[in-house]
Amino acid sequence: MSDKKLTLDEVAKILNKTPVTIKRYARENLLSAEGEGDNLLFKEDEVMRYLEFSKRLG
Repeated sequence: MSDKKLTLDEVAKILNKTPVTIKRYARENLLSAEGEGDNLLFKEDEVMRYLEFSKRLG
């Protein structure tokens, strides 16, 4: 299990979404984030789980 943190821009790139969408995901608790505004940090393992989940949904 990785404790690595990813920035807002890194998560947006991995999930192929805009930073605005990623901030909405954090606000709606679809992804947990630390920080505020453009200074959000996300746990890498959670982002990767979300990516795999979203691929399965199609």
